[in-house]
Parts: sequence; structure tokens; C-alpha cells
Amino acid sequence: MASSSIPISQSQAFPTKTYPKAFLSTPLKNPSPQFGVFPSGSLPMTSVRGKGAVLVVAAAAAASSPAAEIPKKRYPGEAKGFVEEMRFVAMKLHTRDQAKEGEKESDAQPIGKWEPSVEGYLRFLVDSKVVYDTLESIVEKAVYPWYAEFRNTGLERSEKLAKDLEWFKEQGYDIPEPSAPGTTYARLLEELAENDPQAFICHFYNVYFAHSAGGRMIGKKVAEKILDNKELEFYKWDGELSQLLQNVREKLNRVAEGWSREEKNHCLDETEKSFKHSGEILRLILS
Repeated sequence: MASSSIPISQSQAFPTKTYPKAFLSTPLKNPSPQFGVFPSGSLPMTSVRGKGAVLVVAAAAAASSPAAEIPKKRYPGEAKGFVEEMRFVAMKLHTRDQAKEGEKESDAQPIGKWEPSVEGYLRFLVDSKVVYDTLESIVEKAVYPWYAEFRNTGLERSEKLAKDLEWFKEQGYDIPEPSAPGTTYARLLEELAENDPQAFICHFYNVYFAHSAGGRMIGKKVAEKILDNKELEFYKWDGELSQLLQNVREKLNRVAEGWSREEKNHCLDETEKSFKHSGEILRLILS
């Protein structure tokens, strides 16, 4: 997945008390904090005269102090870069079954109790390939120049999936045609890439990074149940995965540095939609 600052009130009331005339005519040298008076020397002291006069330190004087300036709001994860902000939002949408930091209550059967079929798993792989084909095509065309930053990151999955589907074909399985979950998501990605780059980056991040974490766990569980523990190419990377991910994090953070706060928030708001579409593809495993 952070802390948020709480604005300092500029209208804090200070206690009041009536003092004898002689006392009020003399500046306080060491005023007690309970009177709501600043330490000696921090504010000019003015004699107050008159029967029953009340010593009050105006709230406006406190507001003029640099120490009382309202701090800039910090978003969860912001101090570590925008990718950490995206990760924080994504974790809130994970269940505890999916990630240790997950916060959402699960409304589905735990992954460990799934009963997948090879046919359903093939539908999942085919639709996943449609999505990765689309993502890789988008960054290759680079309608926005900074999309090109995400070419050849080492996280690409399309070629790996092609090898896996060929292996299944060699085993005698029929490879299905892409279905609605994959094709619908692919069309959305193409539309966002053209018209809403911040939203597109949200999907790009969540698709690749989710597969490198929870996706690998799911792949292992499925392989145990129906593939005699065979590890597919889909779950292999050329090079150290942690370093590949770090390289992409740095690229994403650099790109987001040029965004306004509103654009960043818009990107974060797209997270739930990315989970929805990815979840529909994932459920094909059980179809």
C-alpha cells in the first residue's frame, strides 16, 4: 500500500479571566499556557486598563503566525511516489484471500477451494492474451509520446501466452475464440488510451502488477489442480522480476510528476473499474 495531515484550526478559542487593574497594567513575563497566551516575547504585550477588563489573545494573531499555516494535504503513499498511491488504492479493493493488505470482504469462494477446468482456464488465457495484445499495441503506437516509456519493459505477456496456447494445442485441446470479458476490456483500453491517458495508465499499472503478484499465486493453484504442477510461460519472466517491476515503477512515477493533483485523482478513481474488468476475465477459470 501513509498518513494524512489534519488542518490546524484558525479559530481556537482562548480562555478568558478577569484580573485586578494593577495586574493587567503589567506585561506578563511568564504567562501560563492555560491562559491561552503565547510565551513571553513571541507576541507584543499591550497594557490593558479599565475596571473588569479581560485579557484576550485574538485568534487572528495566532493565524498570522507561520506555525499556524495550513499544511498541504498528503495523500496515502504520496511521499513515496504516485505508484505507491495507486498501490494503496488497489490494496483497499483486494480481499484478505488475495493479499495480506487486502481490506475488502470476499463475496466469492476462496481461491484455495476453486475447482477449475482446463476448458475454463483456456478461456481465461485466451481473453488475457487479447488484453495484453491490446496493451502492447497501445504503447507501441504511442498516441501520447510518454506511452513509449513502457515499451520493452520485460513485463510483456503476449508472446508468453502465445507459447502456452500452442502447448495446449499440442496436447490436443481446442483453443476457444476470445469472449466478451476480454474483447470488451480491450475496446475500453483502446478508447481510454486515445481520450483519457490518466485512466489508461491506471489500467496499465493494475493489469501488469496484479499479474506479477496475485496472478502468479492463482496460476500456481490452478497448475496444482489441473496441470500436474506445470509452470506456464505466462508466469515466467526474462530477468529478475523485482527489478523489472522497479524499473516500471520509476517510469510511472516520472510520468505522473507532470500531472496535476486532479489528474492523479482521476487516475486513482479508475482503479475500481480496472478490478471489475480483470475480475470478469479471472472468473472464466471457473466457467
